[in-house]
Amino acid sequence: MSGPGHYHLLLTMDGRPVRHGWWSREEAARDKFRRWIGERGGRSGTRVVLFDEETGGVLADWPDQ
Repeated sequence: MSGPGHYHLLLTMDGRPVRHGWWSREEAARDKFRRWIGERGGRSGTRVVLFDEETGGVLADWPDQ
């Protein structure tokens, strides 16, 4: 695990990382995922991705890739 939690959330704008965080509970990470979309989703070039650090899989991706 690369951070203090199992679920890693990454916000990028125009391909550059702007914000990231780790959560131990998936529900908390998904809530933050929705919040970041609400806060920054209206800006062109915004992408939000939720990763499962244990499996290496993507749990959610906005906008859908």
